[in-house]
Amino acid sequence: MTKPVISRRSLLNKALTLTGAGVVAGKAPYVFAKKTPTLRVLGTHVTLQEPIREQAMKDLGINIVFEAKGSAAVLQKASLMPASFDLYEQWSNSINILWQSDAIQPIDIDRISAWGEINNLTKTGKLSENAKLGAGDAPYKILHVQPDGSLGANSSKQASFLPYVHNVDSFGYNTDVIPKGEPYVTESWAWLFDSAYRGKVGVVNAPTIGLFDMALAAQASGAMTFADIGSITESELDKLFTILRDLRKDGHFSGFWTSVPESVSFMKNERVVIGSMFSPAVSALNGLGVPVTYAAPKEGYRGWHGVMCLSSATTGHVKDAAYDYMNWWLSGWPGAFIARQGYYISNPQRSANLLSKSEWDYWYDGKEATEVLKGTDGLVSVKAGDVRTGGAYIKRLSNVAVWNTVMPTYDYSLRKWYEFISS
Repeated sequence: MTKPVISRRSLLNKALTLTGAGVVAGKAPYVFAKKTPTLRVLGTHVTLQEPIREQAMKDLGINIVFEAKGSAAVLQKASLMPASFDLYEQWSNSINILWQSDAIQPIDIDRISAWGEINNLTKTGKLSENAKLGAGDAPYKILHVQPDGSLGANSSKQASFLPYVHNVDSFGYNTDVIPKGEPYVTESWAWLFDSAYRGKVGVVNAPTIGLFDMALAAQASGAMTFADIGSITESELDKLFTILRDLRKDGHFSGFWTSVPESVSFMKNERVVIGSMFSPAVSALNGLGVPVTYAAPKEGYRGWHGVMCLSSATTGHVKDAAYDYMNWWLSGWPGAFIARQGYYISNPQRSANLLSKSEWDYWYDGKEATEVLKGTDGLVSVKAGDVRTGGAYIKRLSNVAVWNTVMPTYDYSLRKWYEFISS
């Protein structure tokens, strides 16, 4: 059985519009290349940050070039030009497109020295016995390369991606305007449809992200239900977008943002009081003194998982360097760094001793911050006495309603989405 065939035009359409370890450095059993290679990493600004590049070059003794672009541009380039990069970093909902286009090659699990430390979120789909698997493209479903060349959940010696950064998303709301709710009890996706916030609702402009925010809101508000929210049918999409267009005509939505800074601006300038939001935006707003709470919806979160993929064109010394870099990401320091912007790493125990007790207690254990905490930008993002909404890591990742997903009806949903935002 061969990989599913998709047309170049279909691939380009998807690529243009999709958004969604070793030991401590210095002691890791890295196999360094004989020459000093240059490793080209293509991805988004979420992980391609200058402090990360500088630390990796220092620890590994290699040259690293980051090329950060918007999500759509990243996927377009990666899927059509695999020779233009060595490692790809984005979200798991891009995996199927990259795999089908032969843009990435399997990762040899035996060369990932901390593979055994990677937790069960991507291996079995659950961090706790009672965890929700989440609808759609749960990362564990597309992690392993199967004997027939397809991707699946059955364990093998080859992986389609390195599991590393991940988190859950919901919506943020200004508690100066909206009374603070109770996580998992009163906070609800339905708030995005509440007429009380008409004209002050923001939405992320991303077909595989914003669509699910709207679907979750529609279902939570009782406007409609879905047989499978991770695989919405065309008839269900028709009904959903009728609801959304009616809300748009009524002036319910204030705007559609395409970047974290833009979402921060929307809330800071009071253009919105509630809307789709990512964790770094909430941290940034809190650092600016804007009282934004990141909701823990009682219906569950929308989950996402970062993927690090090896270009199908990467060979030799550069490929060795790519494995060094992948191992480095699981070595502790990177996980500690991204924890300070609210993100998790797949083997968090490596990062525990590189975070202060107060940082670990707040970001991973869901406990009250005993002191002021700063983000990766050096600004205060958490005040003493704050408790992370949604609680501990295990609880948050055990409450995923749906994962960022490329559905079978993706092409149809894409057309409907752009009709909606341009209406």
